[in-house]
Amino acid sequence: MHKSKFAGLIIDCDTDDLDDAARFWSQALGAPAKQAANLAKSPYVELDMPADDPYIEIQKVDHASRVHIDIETDDIAAEVARLEKHGAKRIAEIKRWVVMEAPTGQRFCVVPAVSADFENKAHAWV
Repeated sequence: MHKSKFAGLIIDCDTDDLDDAARFWSQALGAPAKQAANLAKSPYVELDMPADDPYIEIQKVDHASRVHIDIETDDIAAEVARLEKHGAKRIAEIKRWVVMEAPTGQRFCVVPAVSADFENKAHAWV
């Protein structure tokens, strides 16, 4: 048995100015950026969302801009296998997560569980 749940949204931005992209999304969503961009350390800027809301991160990418979701889990291998049984394809393994593609073409990531409410809100899969 393992658990998983929707974790958050990643707004992929093909941009040379991640701070400007984060500023736009911060204003659009009413959530301030937690920090300024520091591309030497990370291609992400996280928005300061309410504690019970999914996370939203603005990411600098070198592909077309898009939005993707993260599914968090306590067992990445088991969750990837479960999703593959439903038609998803494994695209890449990056650091500690797996990029996948739904049968309908959307990309998403399976990531390690990080949310404080994971145990209480995650779905248990047998």
